[in-house]
Amino acid sequence: MQPMGTAQPLGAENDLYQTAATPDITSPKGFTAGGVHCGIKRKRKDLGIILCDVPASAAAVYTTNVFQAPPLKVTQQSLAVEGKLQAFLCNSGNANACTGEQGLLDAFRMRAETAACFGLEEHRVGVVSTGVIGELLPMDRISQGISHLAIQTGKEGHEDFCRSILTTDTCIKAAEVSVVIDGKTVRIAGAAKGSGMIHPHMATMLAFVTTDAVIEPPVLQQLLREVTDETYNMITVDGDCSTNDMVVSMASGLAGHAPLTPEHPDWAAFRAGFAHVSRELAKMIARDGEGATKLVEVKVTGAPDVVTAKQAAKAVVGSSLVKTAVFGADTNWGRIFCALGYSSPLIDPEHVDLAVGPVQLVKDSQSTGVDEALARRYLEEEHVRFHVHLNQGEAEATAWGCDLTYDYVQINASYRT
Repeated sequence: MQPMGTAQPLGAENDLYQTAATPDITSPKGFTAGGVHCGIKRKRKDLGIILCDVPASAAAVYTTNVFQAPPLKVTQQSLAVEGKLQAFLCNSGNANACTGEQGLLDAFRMRAETAACFGLEEHRVGVVSTGVIGELLPMDRISQGISHLAIQTGKEGHEDFCRSILTTDTCIKAAEVSVVIDGKTVRIAGAAKGSGMIHPHMATMLAFVTTDAVIEPPVLQQLLREVTDETYNMITVDGDCSTNDMVVSMASGLAGHAPLTPEHPDWAAFRAGFAHVSRELAKMIARDGEGATKLVEVKVTGAPDVVTAKQAAKAVVGSSLVKTAVFGADTNWGRIFCALGYSSPLIDPEHVDLAVGPVQLVKDSQSTGVDEALARRYLEEEHVRFHVHLNQGEAEATAWGCDLTYDYVQINASYRT
C-alpha cells in the first residue's frame, strides 16, 4: 500500500506555492501525529490523532446527511466555544452512526479521555469516526488506544496517522505545499481517507488540513467552506452521501506573520496553496474509488453561470452509464449528452462541443465523424479527461470521479463480511 503522489500545479498558480515531494501532516510548525491499532479492526491501525502545541484556529465542514453521526455533533460543540482545537482524534472501522444516546455518550467520552490524557481542555478536542454504521464503539479498546497514542505520537507520526484513518482505501492520501507570507515560509499539509460512499456535498471521506499560518477562526472557516465547494464537493464515486464525512483545518499561527485576511497582499498565494492541497486530496479520493481503475475528470466551460457549470460537470462524472463506458473504453458519447440534458434546463442542446482528451467527438451537438479508435485508445489511459464546451458564456467548473467496475459491486456486497 503506497501513498498517492501529488500532481504538479498548472498555470499561473504554479508561481504562488511550491509542492512538497514527501507530504507530511506534521510539517507545519507545532503539529505532531500518531496512529495505533486498538482492536476495532482485526489487524490494521484504527485510531489516530493530530496534536498541536498551542490552541489552533480551527474550522470544519460537515456532511449534509440528516443522519449526522454523534462525533460530528461533539466536534461542532467543541468548535462553538472559541473556534480553536489542540487535538483531533479519529477512529476507523466503526462509524458510531445511528447509535442513539449511547453513541453520543461514547463520542463525548472519546473527547474527555483524549483531553485528560494529553492535558487539554475538553472543548479543544475534536473527534470523528468512520466505518460500519449502526454498531456501538468498543470503548474499552479505544480508551486503551488513547493511552498508547500518548506514547507514540510525535513528529514522525504522519504515516501512522494516515493509515489509522483508512477503511476500504487502497493507499494513504496526502498533499503539502509551502507559500511565502510576509517573507516567511508557511506550510499547508493535508491527509485524507475516502474510497466508497462518495458523493458531492461530502461523503464517507475525512480530510485534515494543518498549517502554521496566522489566521483567525472566522476567516479560516469561510476559506474552508469556499474551497470545499470547489474541491471535495466536486467529486463522486457512487452517488451515496455518508453520515460521517468531515473536513477540518487547524492553523497553529506559529509562522509569525501578520494575520491573513482577504485584504492581505499575500492572500492569493495562501488561498491558492490551501485550495491545491484540498484539490489534490479530492482527486486522490476519486481515483481510489472502490474497485476503480481510472480517474475521470470532467471540465465544463462556456457555461452561462457557475451553478450550471457545476451541475453539468457533476452530472456527467456521476452518471453510472458514463462511468461504465469509461471502464470499458466505450466511446458512446450519447451517455455524456444524456447526463448533460438532465443536469440543468439552462443548457442549449444545439451548440455543445465535446472532446475526450485531445480528440473532439462532437461539434455543435453533432458527431465530428472522427475515427473512434483514437478516442478509444485515450479512454484506456488511467486519467481520462472530458471537456464539455457549452458555448453559452464564460463560467466553468471541474468535477472528478472514477469508473464503475465489477470490483465495486464485490467490495460492497461483502463490506461487513
